Amino acid sequence: IPIFKKRRRRRRRKRRKRISSAAKLVVAVAVFLLTFYVISQVFEIKMDTSLGNLFARSALDTAARSTKPPRYKCGISKACPEKHFAFKMASGAANVVGPKICLEDNVLMSGVKNNVGRGINVALANGKTGEVLDTKYFDMWGGDVAPFIEFLKAIQDGTIVLMGTYDDGATKLNDEARRLISELGSTSINTLGFRDNWVFCGGKGIKTKSPFEQHIKNNKDTNKYEGWPEVVEMEGCIPQKQD
Repeated sequence: IPIFKKRRRRRRRKRRKRISSAAKLVVAVAVFLLTFYVISQVFEIKMDTSLGNLFARSALDTAARSTKPPRYKCGISKACPEKHFAFKMASGAANVVGPKICLEDNVLMSGVKNNVGRGINVALANGKTGEVLDTKYFDMWGGDVAPFIEFLKAIQDGTIVLMGTYDDGATKLNDEARRLISELGSTSINTLGFRDNWVFCGGKGIKTKSPFEQHIKNNKDTNKYEGWPEVVEMEGCIPQKQD
């Protein structure tokens, strides 16, 4: 009989262990499911928030792109109409920074290109295509005006002519050189003086005076730099030459 009692006690202990193990398993599964549910809910909330932020950022980026001002050729302030060439130019700054001439988003002359110099800087372009024909500068302080005159005489009809001064562009100019530039459409060339700043865009064979010209006199009372006036800038749209 004692043996049977011991066996029954052992069986009861085993049943209790099985029940306890089963209960622990149920609790563990319940905890796992609850944890999974909580995590999934948090994840969904974060996902929704991330998507919301993403859409918000996309909307802001789109709005920023739509409000960003467009860039036009040569950086001018507005687009040119059809059959016009965009240009922008600036005279030199004292005897330190050279002039810059841009046509149809192509920088023809600048200090960076290392093709500018003291005097009058000149760029020629085809009036029909805008193709660059030549770029040169003529020293009007220590140079000779004769090569400049020959250059001006050789310009062909229908050529766009862009000019800008650097340092001094007037000392060696004579009446003949001034007349030839005047025939290209300039009105200020006859009064261009020592160290004046001047930019001009005209053309060979032009029938009227060019509207594209800016001139600032060298004046010790108004000069921005010591001995030189401020930089003069100009932009515009040149009508394409028609047959």
